[in-house]
Amino acid sequence: MKLSEIKKQLGTLENVAFVLPNGTYVPEHFHVTEVGLITKNFIDCGGKVRKETVTNFQLWDANDFEHRLKPKKLLDIIELSEKVLGMEDHEIEVEYQSETIGKYDLGFNGTDFTLLNKQTACLAQDQCGIPESKQKVKLSEIPSQNNSCTPGGGCC
Repeated sequence: MKLSEIKKQLGTLENVAFVLPNGTYVPEHFHVTEVGLITKNFIDCGGKVRKETVTNFQLWDANDFEHRLKPKKLLDIIELSEKVLGMEDHEIEVEYQSETIGKYDLGFNGTDFTLLNKQTACLAQDQCGIPESKQKVKLSEIPSQNNSCTPGGGCC
């Protein structure tokens, strides 16, 4: 989800909730302790230099159980971050502490924001010798050919 998309969704909500990939909710008294830009400069395994920039939200579960972040307040935080940091419309990455700091992509299910597991990937598969995925075909779906051998057909 991009920054423009979360801003649009926040305008339609009464409450802000985040759902973890396992279906549990981030406790409703969470704080957004950071909104920022993270830029990663790197070389992939094929030797290509790459640059990736994301908008980062850090969620924190504090022990102030009466705290509730409303959509308008989060929208204000985002707009201030855009102004001060010169943020563009990047994809959002969310950090949340469970056993360790997890990084998630962000989605929306119509009522709640969803934290989506991130996946690693090879960006230079053509350079790494990773074979392309083979297409799986059922033998029963292969059309029969008239020039195929049959028992007693005399072709062998």
